Amino acid sequence: MLNATGLPPFESDLLQQALTHRSAARQHNERLEFLGDAILNAVIALELFGRFPRAREGELTRRRAQLVNEGTLAELARSMRLGEFLRLGPGELKAGGHRRDSILADAVEAIIAACYLEHGWDRTREVIGGWFAERLAQSLVPPPKDAKTRLQEWLQSQGKPLPTYELVDAIGQDHAKTFIARCQLGEQQAEGRGGSRRAAEQQAAERLHELLLGN
Repeated sequence: MLNATGLPPFESDLLQQALTHRSAARQHNERLEFLGDAILNAVIALELFGRFPRAREGELTRRRAQLVNEGTLAELARSMRLGEFLRLGPGELKAGGHRRDSILADAVEAIIAACYLEHGWDRTREVIGGWFAERLAQSLVPPPKDAKTRLQEWLQSQGKPLPTYELVDAIGQDHAKTFIARCQLGEQQAEGRGGSRRAAEQQAAERLHELLLGN
């Protein structure tokens, strides 16, 4: 696994914990995931801050969101065949949890935290830099605007008010929730689903935009 991920050797059990889903053991990776998320965002923010000295906050935020999200982290995990090394409970394993985007993305963040706790900031930054080298190079291309931003700018250009967003429901178990959000403008509305509230709102915004355009 170390060869596939580019990680340095571990003397502690932190890497094993990072690969352990809450369905498999009491000592699982959720706390590490929390820390790893913060470290990853900080490293990518530093990279973008240095690469784009004239970019404003909004552009930097969009670029980071393009790089750090569930989809890209799950894609990264698959490129390292991380699913083969995950420790899952019987039910989660039977349900194909080793292929689920949310579980793979969480494991990547947990591994980042484990690397930081074992090897420190500089080594962890090197690891993340290696993982994201190609994506960071591609970030030189202007990032696409997200669905909520596109909808907002289009409405403003039409002299229309901004839409409202509402969380309609959150279904499923805590570790695999699906969020349902509604985007509404007057009597017109659309719903979206996603693994996070933000993702659900983005899909709802895209659908409402298409509805307003008559697509």
